[in-house]
Amino acid sequence: MKKFETLYPYLRLIAKSNKIDDPFNHKVVEAYWIGNELLENVQRSRLYYCLLDDLALRKKLPAKEISTICRKIPAGANAHHSFHVFNIWQRTGHIEHPHTLTTMDECRIGWGQVRAIEKKTAVVLYEPLIYKNHELALGEPTSKDIELDIKATAKIGDWVSFHWSSFCGVLTLTQLKNIINWTTLNLQLANQKND
Repeated sequence: MKKFETLYPYLRLIAKSNKIDDPFNHKVVEAYWIGNELLENVQRSRLYYCLLDDLALRKKLPAKEISTICRKIPAGANAHHSFHVFNIWQRTGHIEHPHTLTTMDECRIGWGQVRAIEKKTAVVLYEPLIYKNHELALGEPTSKDIELDIKATAKIGDWVSFHWSSFCGVLTLTQLKNIINWTTLNLQLANQKND
């Protein structure tokens, strides 16, 4: 599980919180990447220990950053991928470097509507991550090329998700609503001012 050192603790947390034996269960994986009702069953205290112990953030981040992250737990911190991307500025997987706006935009699960398909590429209209008025936000819709694999079923007009500019899947309307809602919440948490 070493290659999943950031992903696996979150999946295990979501699965245990929902009494699901398999951390790689489809609904568990969907909860982490897209968001669904399983996230609502994750207790804040369990998230706290997951962040500090299972993800070993105490060893990886300065005490001030740990304190900032911990203050977000009662405010709605969650086990969604976008929480980690927007609120833990140090990349804590295989490459331990600070995030930039570009890496956060690429690392989050983005979504967009397919406007064109050209061989192994789809052109999607999406809202990029921007930094405006000292806060992270989603910007005006713009075009982005994403790579399609041979199994991609996307058609023009579909809403799709992507990660590091690579196609993940076609989104249902419920999934689209979920990813927008969880991403919006986690942007709000990222923009909380320190007291």
